[in-house]
Amino acid sequence: MEVVVPLPDRIERTLELHHPPDKVWNALTTAEGLGSWFGSRAEIDDLCPGGTVRVWWDDDGPHTLSIQTVEPPRRFAFTWPIEGLPPSDPRRTHVEISLAPTPTGTRLMVVDTGFAQLPDHLANAYEGNVSGWTTELAELAEYLDAAA
Repeated sequence: MEVVVPLPDRIERTLELHHPPDKVWNALTTAEGLGSWFGSRAEIDDLCPGGTVRVWWDDDGPHTLSIQTVEPPRRFAFTWPIEGLPPSDPRRTHVEISLAPTPTGTRLMVVDTGFAQLPDHLANAYEGNVSGWTTELAELAEYLDAAA
């Protein structure tokens, strides 16, 4: 009997940053900041719910993020396409980034959800986002430290 383990639906990452929430917020919500750690270039059209962000990783892109929530300087959320699905497919994952001040800076939490809707043959999309968030959040910390 074959046991099929469903894909987890969410990825959660927490990062302790030694920078104030306003500085972290700017790294998340400006084209200059975002394009310095999340991809190699970014463009933001209307930083408000319904707005869009386009991100490139070198020659790969643009990847379009649809802004869902903007609550400065504590909450930013967007949906984005799932790797392996055609661009016309309406399924997306939802990413929520929350910031909380701490005595030494900011606690950043990323929650990326919506993977349970994927067919089994797209399990690599989940794994890609798991490793992607590890890499991108390390780059965010490096970007913030370099700009200190």
